[in-house]
Amino acid sequence: MENFVFKRKINYYETDKMGVVHHSNYIRFLEEARCHWLEELEMPFEAFEKQGITIPVLGVNIEYKHHVTFGDIIIIHPYMKEYSGVRMVVGYDVTKEDTGELVMVGETKHCFTNKNLKPIHLKKANFEFHDKFQKLL
Repeated sequence: MENFVFKRKINYYETDKMGVVHHSNYIRFLEEARCHWLEELEMPFEAFEKQGITIPVLGVNIEYKHHVTFGDIIIIHPYMKEYSGVRMVVGYDVTKEDTGELVMVGETKHCFTNKNLKPIHLKKANFEFHDKFQKLL
């Protein structure tokens, strides 16, 4: 799943007064890519939630390299940067489809919790998913 990419066309409403994508929208784009990536890995969020497992975001780090505007298509490549069983860090490279230009690099930090938001170890809660994440490193 190293080669998974998520394509997304920029909508007009996602731009700001300057005509470029507002920086806050990138967090949504990363979440969309992460959700689709997990679906491709046969670990959709719904499967976690049915087992009482949540994956809250602990932090987001984004470095903007170039702007994109309405109508541009971006390619988001999510990948596993770190995984401990309790926490994970997902990295992202975002490029423009037409030029290949790097738009942003970033990461989201997460932990696995039960419904009461108490940290859990995924190896104990769902060994199959734990094993899949291990193999992504």
